[in-house]
Order: sequence, then structure tokens, then C-alpha cells
Amino acid sequence: MKKVVVIGGGITGLSAAYALHQARQSGQDVDYVLIEKDERLGGKILTEKIDGYVVEGGPDCFLAEKPWAIQMAEKIGIIDEIIPSNEASKRTYVFADRKLHQLPDGLMGLVPTKIVPFALSPLISWPGKIRMAMDWFIPKKTTNEDETLGSFVKRRLGQEALDKIAEPLIGGIHAGDPDQMSLVASFPRFIQMEQKHGSLLKAMLSARKNAPKPKPPEPGKLKKTFFMTFKEGMGQLTDAVAAKLDNSKILTGKIVTSVSKKQDGRYQVSIKDGEPIEADSVIITAPAHLAAEIVDGLDKVMAENLAGIPQATSATVNLAFKRSDVHKSIEAFGFIVPISEKRKIKAGTYSSTKWDFRTPSDDYVLIRAFVGGAMNQELVFQDDESMLNMVLSELKDIIGITAKPVMHKIYRWVKGMPQYTIGHLERIKNIEDRQAANPGIYIVGGSYRGVGVPDCINVGTQAAEQALAYMKLK
Repeated sequence: MKKVVVIGGGITGLSAAYALHQARQSGQDVDYVLIEKDERLGGKILTEKIDGYVVEGGPDCFLAEKPWAIQMAEKIGIIDEIIPSNEASKRTYVFADRKLHQLPDGLMGLVPTKIVPFALSPLISWPGKIRMAMDWFIPKKTTNEDETLGSFVKRRLGQEALDKIAEPLIGGIHAGDPDQMSLVASFPRFIQMEQKHGSLLKAMLSARKNAPKPKPPEPGKLKKTFFMTFKEGMGQLTDAVAAKLDNSKILTGKIVTSVSKKQDGRYQVSIKDGEPIEADSVIITAPAHLAAEIVDGLDKVMAENLAGIPQATSATVNLAFKRSDVHKSIEAFGFIVPISEKRKIKAGTYSSTKWDFRTPSDDYVLIRAFVGGAMNQELVFQDDESMLNMVLSELKDIIGITAKPVMHKIYRWVKGMPQYTIGHLERIKNIEDRQAANPGIYIVGGSYRGVGVPDCINVGTQAAEQALAYMKLK
């Protein structure tokens, strides 16, 4: 019987293990084992129920336009647990010049497609608005050389658009520095828009003109919004996938120290304080810096390229307040904070406004603040009391909350967010070339080709399918 070892029990590893489990259930001659260094499964998806609050430590949603999360939910029987965001409150604010400014209606990506709301918005100065409009006339780039996101936005839309729109929006998703992020690796769509239409404005207006008219959801069908989640939080997804696996094939609290090749072409997975496991194929879903350590003895070039993928450190701080203590309206999805404001939080999500079922009653609100990221990582390493006081001070300045929270929980993610910097795709090619030289080894996850939950599900499933195909050929 062929055997696959899956290293890492986040959503990527769980998806790979689930595909292998399904293959085994369908009669294929395959065995698997999933190894996770922590005592729990789920990776960066971490949902806790605290005093009636649904508290998210990591991602709180997924993009509906990428189908793999919804497909997985359907496979494992929790499609009915998916909930949409509350679109009536679909507003986001930018804290700029010590004030909250609503992002103008019609902003698609980074580009305004409605003239009046943008013209009336005080977020961007009139010189800044004129500079953004110049995108219409700026010729497209004529070389294929990669550039940073910051360079691209400044070139097409200007410095103010970068500072007040692009950087805080992107920072909230990738925790990244736009002056380091590779455009071709992170936002290839912007390159395609520029090359096809010559201008971001022209591209967005064309997309808006040609977009099909939205259809009302069919009765009994899933109502889709841009962001979606689960009634009991994102952990409901990882818990449900894990529950479908054979519990005897899951090892938690076990650290993989290395993967080496045996003389017969199989692999040996060595475990700290444990017996090694032999496998025909190994799927490594650990973050790049940990994957580098695991494969260092197997392939130095692969390890060097993995170690070359930077990882940013961040933290999420969940806070619950009595609704009566929140005097400013939080009927929005939240706010983002440009780095140019020199604040100590990057963003805030009004979790109980954005999603239903997040508080024990309507008498309370749940807010989530984001700390750290590529440009403020040192803030994550202060003690809990200092971080809580810092976040409360920031919320007082930004949204006027002066009360103490009735509940709070801090989650730190040290080296938790991969950074797709210049040269990222070259590093990925080198890694994949070395995988081809070590058949049966697959390295996948958020560090490589997409950080979102649907992307991780997709690449985990694909890795399992590739491992199954490889073992059939042996």
C-alpha cells in the first residue's frame, strides 16, 4: 500500500488529507498520516467561543469569487452554515488627517468608477484627484520587468492614492509593505488591466459596463456576497474537515525535523521524540521558513529559496464592549489606517456589524483590531497588558471609545504572513524545479501562490491529486 505523509494541519494540509481520505474511501490502495506541530488542527484559522462571543484569531472570512471554500463546505455537509456579510452596512472608512473618511462609493480595487461620490469625498485632495485622473492619459508600461505595488500605484495614480487608498487596503489583507511587494506575484490583474486597456480607469469602466446584471438569489440557493464566513466562525470549516478524517491517522503535537530520501526512492520523515515514518510521497504545507528547515538535508537549493520568502509578524486583538458605551456609529465593516498616519494599529473590523451571530445579544458589540505587519512588527512583541492599553488608546482617538472592554483576547502570529516580494515568482519556480528533481515531494500553502483560504484549499487538494497520480506511476 502506498503512503503519503502530510506535514501541517492548517486548511491546506487538512484539504490534502481530506482528498487522500476520499481516495482511500473510494477503494484506492493508499494510506496517509497528517502531522501537526501544535496540539490543535486549523493553523491560522482559529475560532474560539468566549462568553457567547465568536472570536476569530486569524482570518474571519473568505472570498466568494474563488469557489474552493464553498465547494469544500458542500462536500463536507456544512454549505448551509455559510453566511453572507451584512450588505446594508457595507462601508469602509479611512482614518486620515485625524478623521474618518468613508471610502467613496464605486471604488473598484483602487480605482474610482463613479465620478460624483469620488469628487465629493474629502479623503483625497483636489490635486490628488486630478493626479488619479491622469491615469487615463499615462501610457502603459512597455517592459516586462516586475515592479513593486508602490511603484505601480505611484506611476499610475500618484502618491496620495498610494498613501490613502492602496497601502491601507493592501496592508489590511497582506500585512505588507507596498514598496517591497511584487506586483506580478501579488496583483497580476493590475498588469493585465494596464496592458489590455492602457489605463486602470479605462479597464474598470469597461468591466463595469460589461458586467452582467446581478440576479436575485434563487430560493434555496446560497446568497453570495463578496466576503463570506460561517455561522460559528471560520473554525467551523477546519473542524468539519478534520472530523471527516480518520482520527488514527492524525498526529498532533509532533514536530517534523527533516525529510530525507532513502536508497529505494522512498522518503523518511523524521519526528522529534518519535519514530520516523516512511512514505512514498510527502506533502509539506508548513510556512516557507519552517519548510526550509524540513528539507534542508534533502535539497539545499530548495531550502535556500524557501528561506528567501519573508514572513511578517502580526497580531489580532478582539474586544467586546457594551453597545451603550459605543457613542459613534459603527454601522460599517470597519476602518483602515494608512501607515503615513503613524498610528499603532493598521485597521479595525466591526465584527458584530459585518456578521450576524457574533455576540451573545444585541446589547454588545465586537471589534477586532490589527497590529504589526511588515512595517510595524516590533509592536507585536509587547506584553498583553501593554498591547491592550495601546489598542484602547488608538480606538479612543479613532472612534471615541473610552470604556473598558467586557471581554478581550489577543492572538499573535509570529512570522505568520508570507510576503510576496520582488523575485517571489523566481523563487517559486526554483522551488518547483527542485520538487521535480525530488519526485513525490510537494510544497504548497499560503507562502507560495495565494494567501487566501480558498487558494489554500485548492492547492492542498491539487497536491493530494498529484501525489496519487505519481504513486500510480511508480
